[in-house]
Amino acid sequence: MTVYESDLPGVGKKHEVELGDGSRLVIVTHNTGKREVFRRASADSDSEKLFELTDKLARQVGTLLEGAYFQPVQTETIETLLGDNTLIEWVEVGADSDIAGKTLGESDLRQATGASVIAIERGDEVITSPGGDAMVEAGDTLVVIGPKTACRDFVALVKGT
Repeated sequence: MTVYESDLPGVGKKHEVELGDGSRLVIVTHNTGKREVFRRASADSDSEKLFELTDKLARQVGTLLEGAYFQPVQTETIETLLGDNTLIEWVEVGADSDIAGKTLGESDLRQATGASVIAIERGDEVITSPGGDAMVEAGDTLVVIGPKTACRDFVALVKGT
């Protein structure tokens, strides 16, 4: 997949995404936050406007598209890229993980990796902004934020890879 980015002075930015059939999806992000979505049948054709979204609605739809609420295919990891180098990643704690049965403080993960746990998912319960006294249990999913390398180190420590 190739993505082309261009500045639109006084308007915002335009991103064109090459689709598998030779067409392109064109997203214009206005400085106001409004998004306009177009489709181009080919690189040389005119764009046809598909729809327009407010900033808030575009962000909500974006989280749905990235799979933040539902992952239709079971994957090893779920990650969301923020900017060029920051990830939000979901890491499942296995029964044999060294941190299962320890508090976040005892596990020393932030100091060891540079990544921070921003939530713990335990079944239907979500513990947001957990403190150092939050217990980590086997089967928990830790939601982590940090630089890419810190998140990779975090996964390696938690999963023992």
